[in-house]
Amino acid sequence: MNLEEILEQVNMIFKKVFDNDAIVVNLETTADHVEEWDSLNHTAMIVEVEKHFNLKFKLKEVLSFQNVGDMVRTIHAKLQAA
Repeated sequence: MNLEEILEQVNMIFKKVFDNDAIVVNLETTADHVEEWDSLNHTAMIVEVEKHFNLKFKLKEVLSFQNVGDMVRTIHAKLQAA
């Protein structure tokens, strides 16, 4: 799975978690770009991403995410290593 395919699936997860079909995320998207992105929704989104891709993030990884791209690249690396 390449970065673009992962981003498409992550975007679907964002739409579900934030209950907003108008959301479109890209690699540079941050919490500042999504009005509903608070700590509760952040946690729900991480959980949904882990379930969807059947992986687990380390706390250190989650804390290092500066934008959606950081998360997508981490997902990609974990899927490649599996």
